[in-house]
Amino acid sequence: MKLQPLAFLEPGSQAVIRQLSCGRTVCHRLTELGLHCGTKVGVIKNDNSGPLILSLGGGRLALGRGMSMKILVEKT
Repeated sequence: MKLQPLAFLEPGSQAVIRQLSCGRTVCHRLTELGLHCGTKVGVIKNDNSGPLILSLGGGRLALGRGMSMKILVEKT
């Protein structure tokens, strides 16, 4: 299983969250947003600057670069 930060995925990619590499406060915030291990996400926008736009469930989520570097995913 090859893990990489969510921030490195290109638009149109699908991935499954496998690990959150962060402190307790940030991990709590990410899980409140619905981002936890086993969650499937899609990358809608990633311009390598500014926030990532993700598809999550039936909605969209904007996530900053710093937080997206702490989310390790497996590309599907």
